[in-house]
Amino acid sequence: MEEHRFEDRYQEWRQKTEKLINKVPERKEKFETSSKIPIERLYLPEQLTESYIEKLGFPGEYPYTRGIQPTMYRGRLWTMRQYAGFSTAEESNQRYKYLLQQGQTGLSVAFDLPTQIGYDSDDPHATGEVGKVGVAIDSLKDMEILFQDIPLDKVSTSMTINAPAAILLAMYIAVAEKQGVSPKVLSGTIQNDILKEYIARGTYIFPPKPSMRLITDIFQYCATELPKWNTISISGYHIREAGSTAVQEVAFTLANAIAYVESAIQAGLQVDDFAPRLAFFFNAHNQFFEEIAKFRAARRIWAKIMKERFHAQNPKSIQLRFHTQTAGSTLTAQQPDNNIVRVALQALAAVLGGTQSLHTNSRDEALALPTELSARIALRTQQIIAYETGVTDTVDPLGGSYYIEALTDSIEKEVWTYLEKIDELGGAVAAIEQGYIQREIHKAAYDYQRDIEAGKQTIVGLNAFKVEDDVKPEIYRVDPKVGERQAQKLKELRETRDNASVNQRLLELSQAAKTDENLMPYILNAVKAYATLGEITNVLREVFGEYRPS
Repeated sequence: MEEHRFEDRYQEWRQKTEKLINKVPERKEKFETSSKIPIERLYLPEQLTESYIEKLGFPGEYPYTRGIQPTMYRGRLWTMRQYAGFSTAEESNQRYKYLLQQGQTGLSVAFDLPTQIGYDSDDPHATGEVGKVGVAIDSLKDMEILFQDIPLDKVSTSMTINAPAAILLAMYIAVAEKQGVSPKVLSGTIQNDILKEYIARGTYIFPPKPSMRLITDIFQYCATELPKWNTISISGYHIREAGSTAVQEVAFTLANAIAYVESAIQAGLQVDDFAPRLAFFFNAHNQFFEEIAKFRAARRIWAKIMKERFHAQNPKSIQLRFHTQTAGSTLTAQQPDNNIVRVALQALAAVLGGTQSLHTNSRDEALALPTELSARIALRTQQIIAYETGVTDTVDPLGGSYYIEALTDSIEKEVWTYLEKIDELGGAVAAIEQGYIQREIHKAAYDYQRDIEAGKQTIVGLNAFKVEDDVKPEIYRVDPKVGERQAQKLKELRETRDNASVNQRLLELSQAAKTDENLMPYILNAVKAYATLGEITNVLREVFGEYRPS
């Protein structure tokens, strides 16, 4: 009886997949190895049972353990999205054009620290940090330069911005409109994940309650105005970079995601109106098989949460779509060329785990911002995996491995234990306020560092296999006068814009912030008048206050 039911499900899945392929053909008519051995779309265990369906299912079907698309990379490769941004908008614009010419398929913007915490480049708080770890964006004028001659209806853009995410998104919308591009066709992602800032990274501005309000305002606004935009990228990456384990990365990320969904529902949104545009951002670390299992477990857990806890009906609300970045914390300044190997293996794990987009770190990022050569090698790493290894020719190629399936099950079990504990504490926000999540990460980071120092954990080139004549590659250095140039641009902007209009838009934003109105239209109006990032943020600081960890 069980075998018959499984066969029915299998045939049903095959029929649906063939219909899909008629609409969206696979990349090749025939997939085969270098020895001309045919490669099947999907491999199944010899003994087909109902428990297989319950735990693994089929690609593109609940619980999505084996991937969110029936054909995965046979139909379309992941988006190759190299994270870049440094110095001025002019220089970053040139790097984006270079990467697109080299075959990159999506943009990913890195902002400098002053931009991330809402300060203009001429603010005293910004001294010495302008343009250092990302591009300085002070106003719509900078954003126009950043995307000059890059058609925003043709590229997908990810922006790693959190506390001022609404402001940077408004700038992006305004640039698109100046290009004649409707917001309704824009595709991309803003990170917009403030909870992980309180946990692991620190680029917060406002307290949790108004921060969550800004996030749900973005959800609501984009549901109608930017239907193709991913309104949040719930990030485990920085949690892992802070020292968490793989299990903690998934558990704390999904706990934060639950908090965002609950906040949006409490604000009056229907789950299927915003959940299809939720995205995730994970780390790809060194433990190869654990990372693959981690991604598979995360998909399965999120599917259960959305279906059973939030009763989502739209399949896209249940699918965990994620971007991956290779692990910056694993890169060493010693023997930096070793980092090319680390990144290649981490990227391969992300692909075998079913990522939707990928950034590969450059070999020199433990020393400085990447040079063009290093960025190209990192991009070529993805292209070699995509086009030369054959790992994209079948769906979930490691599915069914005794080891992978056991690891997937073990990770899932431990993640659920964490989620239950966080629920007992009152949810992610309460767990953060009580310091529980931070303490768990700190303990894991301490244990890992202790193992390195004791030699229990080998890091090639750092605590083993060291060389005396270690040659450092050429590194990129940011011009120290960037801050001066940005300050001069701001001076000229304030002298030439309509300051009466700016002041009126900022007053309207301030008044709206004291109500329950959606703030996105007011922020967009201020941006279009060329109010600066710092001016808009300061208005919100006056109303919301600033977060000070206890």
